[in-house]
Parts: sequence; C-alpha cells; structure tokens
Amino acid sequence: MTPEFARPFALDRLGAAPVEQTVTATPAECAALAPRLGIPAVTALACRWRLRRAEAGRILAEGALSATLVRECVVTLDEFATSVAEEFRVVFVPAGQESDDPDPETDDEIPYQASAIDLGEAAAEQLALTLDPYPRQPGAALPDIEDTAESPFALLARRAKQA
Repeated sequence: MTPEFARPFALDRLGAAPVEQTVTATPAECAALAPRLGIPAVTALACRWRLRRAEAGRILAEGALSATLVRECVVTLDEFATSVAEEFRVVFVPAGQESDDPDPETDDEIPYQASAIDLGEAAAEQLALTLDPYPRQPGAALPDIEDTAESPFALLARRAKQA
C-alpha cells in the first residue's frame, strides 16, 4: 500500500556530507491524510530534513515539521484552525536491524527496505505523534458544574443518625 504522502529519497544521493531535503504535501495529499489522522482537515504540511549517514546503513535524520490543521474542540465541538511546529530526530535503520532498547530518550527508529527511505511517510507519522489528543480552541473552557449531589457517605451517615 502506498502512503498518502509518499516521498521516497534514494540513499545513493546521500554521500559523506549531510543533505537537506524539504518535502511538501499537495492539497490532495493533505486531504487524504486527514481521515488517517482522525481530524477534519490538514490544510498544509511540510517538513525540512537534514540527513547524514551513520554506521551500519543507519541514516540520522533531523526534521523540522510545520503543519496547518483543522481540529475539533473537545469542549465546544466547534472546528478551529491551528498550527503545529515541531523539531525532532529519528534514525532510519535497515529492516531487521532495529534496536530492542526500551529507553524512551533514544531516537525513534524507522525501518527501511532496499535503497530508499520515505521522508513523506516519516513526516506524516511524526505529525500524528504531535497531535494533542484533547484539542481546545483558544478561549474554550469547561463549564462550571456545581456538585450538588450528596455523597454516598454523607447519605449513609444521615440515615445512621435517623435509625
């Protein structure tokens, strides 16, 4: 299956010096990504990559992601526009050579096969990781709800006094 935002980068283009590459999603790719992310719309997505070779076929990648999205507020249920800007590091590793290190401080590893890595798919995955699971539009606040219900313990205490 081809990802919604595929941008293969041939590894033979990467020599000893770092390479910078920018990938930008088309409007059609943005529209295809929104359902995958479970949001109303992705209006823009771009990622600037800095790639360099490491040992054993590993590719160190630093990314700067920027996106404009439409989200649904968990308080008001209104849609609102928001933006995301995130800098991150990942390591592309040959498939089957992933580390078993459980340390959350280590760079995420993305396996690749053959002689290319997919910078678009990696950017889409990183965007998914940055999404706030409970988005609120600016100024949205939960309503004040007065707790007037009597606690079960207070009710039991009152009944015990009556008996």
